[in-house]
Amino acid sequence: MSVDAVGEPLKLLLVEDNDAHAEMVKRSFEQHKVSNEIYHVDDGQKALDYIFHEGEYTDEEKYPRPHCILLDLRLPKVDGLEVLRRIKGDESTRRTPVVILTTSSADKDIAQSYEYNANSYVVKPMDFTKFELLMKDLGYYWLAWNQNPWR
Repeated sequence: MSVDAVGEPLKLLLVEDNDAHAEMVKRSFEQHKVSNEIYHVDDGQKALDYIFHEGEYTDEEKYPRPHCILLDLRLPKVDGLEVLRRIKGDESTRRTPVVILTTSSADKDIAQSYEYNANSYVVKPMDFTKFELLMKDLGYYWLAWNQNPWR
């Protein structure tokens, strides 16, 4: 079980429109006990609503601010790059670590993500075993080993 410095369970927001990928991330994190609470949304508008407590996500106790965000780029409604730009452009959320987790290895997507201050850019492996290992390592790094400003 992972907790922050004050004993609060670690919260992860997964922004992923592919249900199979989302399920693999959740199962891997649960299996390795990397994150205590995983919240999942399947489009960019829901991600923004969740992060900024708007629309159906106004209840901050039910939808707490995440300690880390895993963000896909190719999302319905609002593109992942726009979600990233808004997160990093807002004073209240800019320090939240955002890890781009996508199938795109396009140079322009990588460059734009870092231009918008992504904390990391990871291309999803197509092999299930490699994907699961990546999730384990990614989870431990961002939610257990890395020292974040919210600790």
